[in-house]
Amino acid sequence: MQDQHIIVVGGGAGGLELVTRLGKKFKNDPGVRVTLVDRYLTHVWKPLLHEVAAGALDADSDGVDYRIQAATHGFHFRPGELSDIDVKNKKIVLAPIYDAEGDELVPGRTMDYTRLVVAIGSVTNDFGTKGAEEHCYFIDDVKQATQFHHTLINTFLSMQAHNYDHPMRVAIVGAGATGVELAAELYKSAELIRTYGFEDFDLSQLQICVIEAAPRILPMLPERIAESAREKLEEIGVKVIVDTPITEVHEKGFETNSGEMIEAELKVWAAGVRAPKFLSQIEGLETNKNNHIVATALLQASTDPSIYVIGDCAACVQPDGSRVPPRAQAAHQMAKHVYEALQRDFKGQPLKPYIYRDHGSLVSLADYTAVGTVMGRLTRGAMKVEGWLARFMYKSLYRMHQVEVHGYFRTLLFIIVQKINRRLKPRLKLH
Repeated sequence: MQDQHIIVVGGGAGGLELVTRLGKKFKNDPGVRVTLVDRYLTHVWKPLLHEVAAGALDADSDGVDYRIQAATHGFHFRPGELSDIDVKNKKIVLAPIYDAEGDELVPGRTMDYTRLVVAIGSVTNDFGTKGAEEHCYFIDDVKQATQFHHTLINTFLSMQAHNYDHPMRVAIVGAGATGVELAAELYKSAELIRTYGFEDFDLSQLQICVIEAAPRILPMLPERIAESAREKLEEIGVKVIVDTPITEVHEKGFETNSGEMIEAELKVWAAGVRAPKFLSQIEGLETNKNNHIVATALLQASTDPSIYVIGDCAACVQPDGSRVPPRAQAAHQMAKHVYEALQRDFKGQPLKPYIYRDHGSLVSLADYTAVGTVMGRLTRGAMKVEGWLARFMYKSLYRMHQVEVHGYFRTLLFIIVQKINRRLKPRLKLH
């Protein structure tokens, strides 16, 4: 077998799990080099980004440092942002790296590969809504979530100093998992902030609104479970508006299709998912209308079997005609499948098709409750869960990811340290 260079672009849930498995597998094999490329230096599990935005999770202490992970698990890490793929010559092109002042630190580079895994995830789809990009926050990565958190804390400070004559208004477009979880977490943050120098802050000074174009929230869940989540949101003080498409975003708020203005100081867009636009501009790749790379049943790019695609940026259709959903569990399954596929690929053995196994959906409403289904789709005997059991299962999903990345022993240590930190550190990130 010729020397192999596997490059995994994107250190999200699927990419980091895959490169960790590959690194351990080929650590002592001089004929195989494994490299992770990511534009950031640390990893935070994407389903937890709403907690970073609300201040419930500290990305600096809870993130995974790619360099440390690479050193301890046998792969290499190269910081950089993918800008192009030379499919014909098997090269990836990385954009230059700049510092905070805009000075170039590292020039643009190319890297050769024999096998490439594209795992760069997805971004929020604003559907071209006028003003959305200019006036809304998006929670697609740690940088965006942290920026929103800083604005949130600064707004609390400003309210305390200036005695606003109206509540702080936060409006979130999109009542899927991200929007609903963020709304609940923000309300929990408002409860906690009174403990840390904001004693005069009253919860009536915060108005959180979730806006959904569809007839109900959480369309991925059964209607009864979604209605239970809505009741809990309204119980804690979140206003839920459904059947209300947004046509334009202004500095002062969201304009609806009926011409009504929903005013808000903080505006978040959490509706829709698409892959980064530049993927559709890469010559030699087939993409769909939302920029996802079209993948075969083997998780290989439809135009090149040396390129594998996993996670949210993949457009993969199952034998029954259904599409693999953009979920962390799908990225986890795809990472495991490609790990095994690459080994068969190197040996010249036939590859097996990827079959997505739906283990259900869970949504956490901060510390208040959780809701969801487990053990398959509703039509295939899924079990509906709520309350403490659903919350335990929700936390277990993250623990499973940690086990894939760190192993059982280190994950146990992380759990112990986290419990200690909850005693020693504030429950809310204040800066």
